[in-house]
Amino acid sequence: MTRGPHNVLTIPNTKISRYQSTNTHQTFAQTSQAHYIDYVGMTTDTHPKLHKNPSKGGITMQTPIYDIIGDIHGHGISLRNLLNKLGYEQNKGIYQHPQGNKVVFLGDFIDRGPTHREVIDTVRPMIDSGHALGIMGNHEFNAICYHTPDEQGGYLRERSEKNVKQHKAFMATYPDKAERDYIINWFKTLPLWLELETCRAVHACWHEGSIATLKPWLKEDNTLLDIGYVVASDKTHPAYDAVETLLKGVETPLPNGLSFQDEAGHTRHDIRTKWWNSDADTFSKASVSTEIDLDEKTPKETRWGYPKDAKPVFFGHYWLDDDKPQPQSSNVACVDYSIAKGGKLAAYRMRPGESLNKRNFYVVD
Repeated sequence: MTRGPHNVLTIPNTKISRYQSTNTHQTFAQTSQAHYIDYVGMTTDTHPKLHKNPSKGGITMQTPIYDIIGDIHGHGISLRNLLNKLGYEQNKGIYQHPQGNKVVFLGDFIDRGPTHREVIDTVRPMIDSGHALGIMGNHEFNAICYHTPDEQGGYLRERSEKNVKQHKAFMATYPDKAERDYIINWFKTLPLWLELETCRAVHACWHEGSIATLKPWLKEDNTLLDIGYVVASDKTHPAYDAVETLLKGVETPLPNGLSFQDEAGHTRHDIRTKWWNSDADTFSKASVSTEIDLDEKTPKETRWGYPKDAKPVFFGHYWLDDDKPQPQSSNVACVDYSIAKGGKLAAYRMRPGESLNKRNFYVVD
């Protein structure tokens, strides 16, 4: 077994099946971070983003092109280079596309990289002004919990040596507590997933059961309630496993006590799995990023797959290192290509009605 990136908490197999039940997730393209202009009273002659609907004779908003950007991890210069490559221009200090494209950020804006402030100062105005959408990554969730007191006098996220080290770059960038709290509160405005007209976005794993489990702990825009962070930090609560699944993916324990060391020197007993591929039925086939030479079957409940007839789904998180990015299937694409480990910062241009293909990836160093 070779070394590979691996830092997701294990999701016990006995708990995964508990969430595989439903199609009851709420569509919120109009409510989650929509930032859409009120078109009442406008016509196709007065606003270029409207078009006639021939079948109904009415006026609708034209579906935008989405430029979906993966994990940034504090690499602000790379982010701005990627936006330039995608054709975005600054107008009054905010990046926007002359043709009305909209960015979808997949989370993990912070930790590890050298230019956190440049990232936040680029991303936040784009989202707040409606030129981008964004979802929460596990690093934003961790940051919120790191700074949220619990009832025992500590914090929802333990301030262990490992966690302090991981959050060090963010803390160094925002030493002033008032400014830091402002950014943390802004993180709370990020939903856990997006269901858009033409695609879906989640940080690590699209799982209907986990989405349904979290409904009682969400606001209408699918951001977590304050109490949601409390229950999602309690390992005995169903919300914990649900957030773990959406933001950190699925792991499968290696059989017979086997383990490997990741590149940070940590001993790992589990692998990140290709949850989207139900045919990846062995540890060798199912492992993401880490090369595992093991043909033993993986538990069936950890490989539910992503329906081939579903909307395309985009996610980050998995530290891929391919030289030439490509979709995982006709409707599945990971857009994390390891910028924080010497790889690339990646984006995918999602055009309405177009099948996923490798030509729509854009990357920068």
